[in-house]
Amino acid sequence: MNKRMFISAAAILLLAAAPFLFSLFYLNLLAEILILAIFALSLNVLVGYTGLVSLGHAAFFGIGAYASALLSKEWSPQFLVTMLASFLIAAIAAAIIGLFCVRVNGFYFLMLTLAFSQMIYSFVHQSTTLTGGSNGLSGLPSPVFGTLDLSHPVFLYYVILFVFIVMYIVLSLMVKSPFGHVLIGIRENEMRMKAIGYNTTLYKYAAFIIAGAIGGVSGALYSTFNGFVSPNDVYWTMSGSVLIMVLIGGAGTMIGPVLGAAFIVVLETIVSSYTTMWTLIIGVIFILFVVFIPQGIVGFGRALTKPSANRLSFSRKAKALVKKEANQ
Repeated sequence: MNKRMFISAAAILLLAAAPFLFSLFYLNLLAEILILAIFALSLNVLVGYTGLVSLGHAAFFGIGAYASALLSKEWSPQFLVTMLASFLIAAIAAAIIGLFCVRVNGFYFLMLTLAFSQMIYSFVHQSTTLTGGSNGLSGLPSPVFGTLDLSHPVFLYYVILFVFIVMYIVLSLMVKSPFGHVLIGIRENEMRMKAIGYNTTLYKYAAFIIAGAIGGVSGALYSTFNGFVSPNDVYWTMSGSVLIMVLIGGAGTMIGPVLGAAFIVVLETIVSSYTTMWTLIIGVIFILFVVFIPQGIVGFGRALTKPSANRLSFSRKAKALVKKEANQ
């Protein structure tokens, strides 16, 4: 077992043991971090691996949240049914929106995703009979898994943890696959990938659908966890928050968005308990990260460990050289 696998196994065991180690408050905080980590990982497919900066990703988060809420309230609270339906509905929405968005790049892509997100927000806000309008949807029934009632926080936490692990593994395999390597190639030099013969528009379209579908799953988990969904979950500020998580954690890495989500949620929880100006403080921290630590938390960690690794390598080489000279 290599070092990375050992750390991953230790992290999973620690997360699994969380209900026995923490109080209910911290367990709910951890569950929220895992949900938003899935959301950040979905955006990372676009921002970190494909090089497409989106400011409308909350559209799919909100679509998944409302789809899950409406289905559980009007049809069935079965967890698997609502999750699968939210995944498919968000994927279909991403397929439709992506037809337009992937045809442009850069600033135009960002603005087009924002425009579509605001259109969906406007629909949600004004459709009072369907979505509850500005009041949102509340009083959602407790989710059930077969005959098991998931209203207990511990049961729901383990379900969220399971979904997070599955999403993390699936995305990790995807980015390491030939498909993921093509996405990275598009991020680095799309013109060269076109010259090689790849249909880059098709690959970007596929990445857009995957990101949207997983974003829908995180939204469904969010509404299930809170028992409530509102238009704020579709607003552009939600897109901005998850983009900050990805960039602070480290775009283009798998663990980065998870660390970014944990950092922002914990920081927001701590700072907001002391001042109402917590958004200003988070904004300042984000600016400092962008200016001084553009590679995020992961990049900062690598920068700290790299000098020591270089020194260790130099020390080993020096010892080998001294030993060689002594033998001669």
